[in-house]
Parts: sequence; structure tokens; C-alpha cells
Amino acid sequence: MAQIIDGKAFAEGLRARGDGCRWLRSEDRTQAGTCGGAGGEDPASQVYVRNKGKQTLACGMASFEHKLPADTSEEELLAVVERLNTDPAVDGILVQLPLPSHMNEQKVIATINPDKDVDGFHVVNVGRLATGLPGFVPCTPLGCVMLLKDRLGSLSGLDAVVIGRSNIVGKPMAQLLLAESCTVTVAHSRTRDLPEVVRRADIVVAAVGRPEMVKGDWLKPGATVIDVGINRVPGSEEGKTRLVGDVDFASASEVAGAITPVPGGVGPMTIAVLLRNTIVAAHRNAGLSFDEGSL
Repeated sequence: MAQIIDGKAFAEGLRARGDGCRWLRSEDRTQAGTCGGAGGEDPASQVYVRNKGKQTLACGMASFEHKLPADTSEEELLAVVERLNTDPAVDGILVQLPLPSHMNEQKVIATINPDKDVDGFHVVNVGRLATGLPGFVPCTPLGCVMLLKDRLGSLSGLDAVVIGRSNIVGKPMAQLLLAESCTVTVAHSRTRDLPEVVRRADIVVAAVGRPEMVKGDWLKPGATVIDVGINRVPGSEEGKTRLVGDVDFASASEVAGAITPVPGGVGPMTIAVLLRNTIVAAHRNAGLSFDEGSL
């Protein structure tokens, strides 16, 4: 039976290490950094933004939410981002996706100052990641790597399969694993004989958005499985739903060496890493040196 990788517990430890109040007081500042949010009216996004705000405040940072109606023009949103870019009180900016259909997401993201882009979506930070330069990395894949290294130690030489090629998870996940000297395969909907590809992997990261797609018999015995998927499916009671990942947990946990649950695995790491990135941004923007590896 696979060991459970407890993302919730790891995230709590990460937040404790990144307590924004400590260095702040030693530098006679009023806050460690701030996180500004702007976005549409997607219900799931609103819940996520509220959770980010609460945890930001709990870590001793200020949180500024710019809640804009769905009919806000692209120009108005860009103006908000530009104001945040030049506000010295703001160290981290995120734009909550998805945006309304009349807005160009790439244009909006490109307007963010790359040094305040704590989501790591700006093309400059994407390029920095690809070339091994310091920058900001998308929160979910960085959280996944933290969980993997905590479980396995060195990842060097391991075979890894990333299922999914999105800009937010799949592609940066592959880049991070390459940086850890893994042999990486990026699989997707066009991959031939996907189960056989996955069976070769010591590490499997499922980020494809299909409920319980990865079965236990797809896995190499003892593999470490990171399930990024969050899918809501009908529950056992009429009218009720439940959350499942992209991995069939019941069958996979019989084969894997370790696995993240859904919920309670990767999900809690995303906000914790966002806070970590904001503290890093605050130090960089203030010209303060510190050990970023300690966070």
C-alpha cells in the first residue's frame, strides 16, 4: 500500500518557515510584501482568491484585492495592473484566471512586472525557467517538486512522466524536473500507448484534467505519483458531489510507493508556494539577500 504524501502538512510547514513578519521587523518595515489580485467573477476563482487573502494576512503580509465585475473592460484591468506595478507597497501581483472571454489573458499577464509576477506566468519568467536563470516559477509545479524532493531526496537520474502540457502546470513541471536531472517525458492526449509510457516512470505527475484517468495497472510498482487533478464528480448520494484527482486513487495506491491524495495533496501547496514567492519578491525588491532555499 502506498504511503500518503501529505501536502496539507507540508504546506503548513512551508508557511511557518516563510512567516513574513520576522525579517520585516528587523528591517523596520511595516510588512514583508503584498499580493494584489484582479480577475473576473468565476465562483471557484472567488473562493480561491478569498483563501489566498486570508492566508496572506495570516502570514503577516498585507493583501489587496481588486475585485472587478465581469463587464470590466480590458483597458480598465490593464490600468489596475499598471498601478500595482508602480506601487512600492506591492511586491507580488497575481491576476486570477480565467478572465472573461473579452479579455486577452496573455496581454494582461504580459503587463505584469516580471519581478512582481509571483504566479510565474509572464513570458520573461517562463524564459528564465527554461534557461536556468533566477525567476518566479508557477506555484503548483514548484509545490509538486518540493513534495517530490521531500519524499525522494535527490531526483537525479529518475524517469519522470508528466501527463499534460499546459502552460500553468505541464510545461513548467517538465522544466523543473529537467533542472533536477530527471529524464522527462511529456505525455498528452495524442501520446500513443499512454499506459505503457507511464509504466516506465519512477515519477508520474498527472495534470490532464480527466477524472481518475490514470489506473493502477498503468504504474510501475513503487512509483511516486503526484496527482494535480481536481475534478468534481457525482457522489454516492443523489445531488451530492465529491472531489477526485486525475488518478484512480483506489487502484493506484495498491501499486505506487507514494501518492498524493485529492483533496489534501497538491492543492494546499499552491497557496503556500504563492506566499513563498511573494516573500522572495519582497526580499529582492528591497535589495535584501537571504537563502531562498530556506523557504
